[in-house]
Amino acid sequence: MVTKNYPPKFKADAVALYESRPEATIRSVAADLGINPETLRNWVRAAGGGGAPEEGAPPPVAAGA
Repeated sequence: MVTKNYPPKFKADAVALYESRPEATIRSVAADLGINPETLRNWVRAAGGGGAPEEGAPPPVAAGA
């Protein structure tokens, strides 16, 4: 397995693209960029963006629940 290193600017642009397209899924944006959806999901989480939950994802659990 080969680990790819992406420049910080690419990561930031990818997250910004995902967040600017409310109708898009992580999967669709990742496909457009030619990257693994889990890679983009990790970048979005690290950037603090939640965005819309991925289709089929379990709903978030409230703190203290």
